[in-house]
Amino acid sequence: MNHVELTPELILQAYANGVFPMAESREDESLFWVDPRERGIIPLDGFHISRSLARLIRQDSYCITFDQDFIGVMQGCADRDETWINDIIFDLYTELHEMGFGHSVELWDGDRLVGGTYGLALGTAFFGESMFSRVPSASKIVLAYLVAHLKRCAFTLFDTQFLTEHLASLGGQEIPRAEYRTLLSKALTTRADFTAHADPLTPQEVLQLRGQMS
Repeated sequence: MNHVELTPELILQAYANGVFPMAESREDESLFWVDPRERGIIPLDGFHISRSLARLIRQDSYCITFDQDFIGVMQGCADRDETWINDIIFDLYTELHEMGFGHSVELWDGDRLVGGTYGLALGTAFFGESMFSRVPSASKIVLAYLVAHLKRCAFTLFDTQFLTEHLASLGGQEIPRAEYRTLLSKALTTRADFTAHADPLTPQEVLQLRGQMS
């Protein structure tokens, strides 16, 4: 896929049709479309918070923000030996953020960015792209806050694209492509606003909105 053909509008159209772009590596100068047979999602009423994660959230040792450092989060996600985030992806999603479709969640230890995730919002669907951790359990804390935020902003679908062991431990599931397309189609009939709640979530609010604990 030649990057000259790609625009933010084409990326949004692709997501609305259930496909998304990836690159083979950081050095790759092209992208390819992905349409998984089995799609990863996290049911917003089924996010799993373990007792140990609940303790970390209650400790309130970190500061969580939304959309404060989108570029920093993308850089954190790409800062690994192997990544599918190349320059084309970086530029396109930065532009989508500037257009109001790309969003990020940041985890701060003082003024140091120690974890985060980013994705796209379309209709009442949120498409999670990638996440990173620079301290233990940072991505779990970030996802707990993201799920709580998506629920209070009236999102209905949290698409994780693939299901990893890490996501499965947090309540992630795999569903067939056809079932995913049905959920996506419904999610695109109305609109949620990721920026509707500017006030920060408290640890208590995150735990109140949890799916289950064990």
